[in-house]
Amino acid sequence: MARRGDHSRAEIHRMALDAAERLIAAEGDRGFSARKVASAIGYTVGTLYLVFENLDDLVLQVNGRTLDDLFYALQKRQGATGDDPETALLALSNAYIAYAEAESPRWNMLFDAVAEKGDNPPDWYQQKLGRVFGLVEAALSPLTQDATEIQRVARVLWASVHGICLLKIRQRMNLAGGQSAEDMARLLIENFLRGFRG
Repeated sequence: MARRGDHSRAEIHRMALDAAERLIAAEGDRGFSARKVASAIGYTVGTLYLVFENLDDLVLQVNGRTLDDLFYALQKRQGATGDDPETALLALSNAYIAYAEAESPRWNMLFDAVAEKGDNPPDWYQQKLGRVFGLVEAALSPLTQDATEIQRVARVLWASVHGICLLKIRQRMNLAGGQSAEDMARLLIENFLRGFRG
């Protein structure tokens, strides 16, 4: 067992987040605990709680790293699409589905782990979430100058893409009549944009 003086607070913080990500990847949120994280880094749970407020704080910070990772994965796909909203949104939806499939345990943790703080995450977390939605808003921006409308529409559209993605990750695509998640997202986006353009 390591002693508190063996590593700085920042090192323990990083080590714990790295270990938490590995545990989530291996076992999902059901196999995740403060005791397992502490054991993985060679410290006690008490030391872990000198660095994090509680388990919810640790989960929130892991999820913050996942949001960063998701943002970069989406941003890479969006970069080559130009200004066409449909092309950009299709690239983003395909990247989102691919990320959720490749990183299912981390992606699930974003939505399955309910923190005690409920729907009021801290500002830093909301900023990370806002960056992800910002990519969808940027794709929609050629359609209207109304920033409030773009923000509202982006969230409604992405909630629908997320629902399709959830069917795929939870292996419920039979409910979609044999269509792929990517085909469903394409149909959704095409019809959504047709309706939005009027």
